[in-house]
Amino acid sequence: MGRLTDRVAVITGAASGIGLATTRRFAEEGATVVVVDIDEATGKQVADEVSGLFVRADVTSATDVEALYATVFEKYGRIDIAFNNAGISPPEDDSILTTGLDAWRKVQEVNLTSVYLCCKHVLPYMQRAGKGSIINTASFVAVMGAATSQISYTASKGGVLAMSRELGVQFAREGIRVNALCPGPVNTPLLQELFAKDPERAARRLVHIPMGRFAEPAEIAAAVTFLASDDSSFITASQFLVDGGLTGAYVTPL
Repeated sequence: MGRLTDRVAVITGAASGIGLATTRRFAEEGATVVVVDIDEATGKQVADEVSGLFVRADVTSATDVEALYATVFEKYGRIDIAFNNAGISPPEDDSILTTGLDAWRKVQEVNLTSVYLCCKHVLPYMQRAGKGSIINTASFVAVMGAATSQISYTASKGGVLAMSRELGVQFAREGIRVNALCPGPVNTPLLQELFAKDPERAARRLVHIPMGRFAEPAEIAAAVTFLASDDSSFITASQFLVDGGLTGAYVTPL
């Protein structure tokens, strides 16, 4: 406890799932947390719970994102951690043969363009301080393929991984670390909704995980906390896999 004392952290997609679990963990570790989400009612509740600040922002809007970080800096005078976590996985994003261009573009905007915008607008504040940690949510699908495709989601997460690697290298000597978090399947409302609609798809995924279960959001939050803290001071430009052994498996236990 206390690994993030006196630090200001901005978390997008903070009102549910991994973002919510990380908000709570960061607060337990002493951080001042800025909760960013488009869900105003839930976002305010979460911010109140952790005695933080809620900022409603559409992370696909350059104007909103620029204003977000300006607001945080004006209030606190620093931004130490940025966890760029907002993302979607809509049912209309499926096989490349059936996914329409509108669905493709929507997922790219939320999952990839938002990370570009958040990194672009938070980096100058971290450069001013000469330090900072940026964690971008990618996915295990950024490093392996699936026959149960979500083509735009997969492509967007590959983009997040590549962009994070490049930024991690580019800004390493300015004291700014950038890492891509690559979770395996996580027991979040997003995954529950997807799999409740298609139990066969859920079963096809679960069999490939050596641990035999999906991750809990708190387990991913623990990894994000590590990447945000000085415990990971020599880690940058990494694909940080938290996947229950999925990407290392050929045959899983019976």
